[in-house]
Amino acid sequence: MSDSTLPAGAAVPASPVPAAAPPLSASAAATGTTFAVILSLSFCHLLNDMMQSLVPALYPILKDSYALTYTQVGLITLAFQCTASMLQPVVGLYTDKKPQPYSLVVGMGFTLVGLLLMSRADSYPSILVAAALIGMGSSVFHPEASRVARMAAGGRYGLAQSLFQVGGNMGSASGPLLAAFIVVPRGQQSIVWFCGAALLAMLVLFQVGGWYARRRAAQKPVAKKAAAAPHAAAPTLSRGRVIGAVMILVALLFSKNVYSASLGSYFTFYLIAKFGVSIETAQFYLFAFLVGIVIGTLLGGLVGDRVGRIPVMWFSILGALPFALMLPWANLFWTGVLAVTVAMIMASAFSAILVYAQELMPGRVGLVAGMFFGFSFGLGGLGAAALGAIADHAGIEAVYKVTPFLLLLGLLTAFLPRHPGRATLKA
Repeated sequence: MSDSTLPAGAAVPASPVPAAAPPLSASAAATGTTFAVILSLSFCHLLNDMMQSLVPALYPILKDSYALTYTQVGLITLAFQCTASMLQPVVGLYTDKKPQPYSLVVGMGFTLVGLLLMSRADSYPSILVAAALIGMGSSVFHPEASRVARMAAGGRYGLAQSLFQVGGNMGSASGPLLAAFIVVPRGQQSIVWFCGAALLAMLVLFQVGGWYARRRAAQKPVAKKAAAAPHAAAPTLSRGRVIGAVMILVALLFSKNVYSASLGSYFTFYLIAKFGVSIETAQFYLFAFLVGIVIGTLLGGLVGDRVGRIPVMWFSILGALPFALMLPWANLFWTGVLAVTVAMIMASAFSAILVYAQELMPGRVGLVAGMFFGFSFGLGGLGAAALGAIADHAGIEAVYKVTPFLLLLGLLTAFLPRHPGRATLKA
């Protein structure tokens, strides 16, 4: 049903009676946030990251069943991360030039095939192929889903990216729990049960792809008129400044993700070693930390849309520093409070960094999303490995005394342009 309009020349009533809102169409979405699409993407992000997190959960089972060495286990991670991280910018660059509305369904199809193969794999090479296919599904999903979330944002880009990211955070948190209750007790073959999640995601993403295709068709005549109309010159940045700004954003992401990896990967070991708590108690504290990430991600998107991206980046990186410095010296209760506080503050940065980068390189939404989701995944893994080496040599407590100083990289925010590309920081 199309929106009704007044005939040409008709007078506008002085006190119009509000009409019932029509169903939200592709054209209407241009001026409003299409929450149904964003929440659908967030739900699929939850399912995607939940399935991704099953791969590391299988490592103990695979190691015992196939007598794998730690090097071979590391190669499974390498196969998974190479396709999940490194392919994302490539996929994003391609879809920037040739958008594919139904590529999200295809990407989830790779994950489905990977899960099926992983559940039936009976040799090491087939395990590597299965891990690579699961990672490939993630590499297609993230950049294109981020593009559609921005398209459905209606100008509220930070909120849209935050809602999308929260789904992934919840999926990453729930995956290990599902693995503990299902995969570990029932073995490798139980992975096949999670294929239902992939099929459900494909069904939802097919509907999202239809909305995406209709929206693109509605935008084409508008885009042609906008291109033909005269417009005032907008401020632009030189290629060098854009490259420099992207490098700063990567440095900010590095400091944020490496410190987050110290909490996400080793927090339970730290609590057990320092305070002698049980595994169950340590898991409770870790769950509270993960909840803090979800809350911070949402708040960061909401605040960034109102005050701009740069203030959020300042607060998110440097604001967490004093709490991170206090954490190694706190008792058990205040360690939990400080960890949740740091999680909330630091998590607010991701949507601000991503939206700022998309405004820095207009027309490269997929490439930016692929780069930063890929870097986020890859840097977290590299950081966790490096911190493990530090913990082996100097003790787990040393990790929490050294890593807070990485947050000083937040000072680089001062060198970011106030207005990226052709857009202002405020939505």
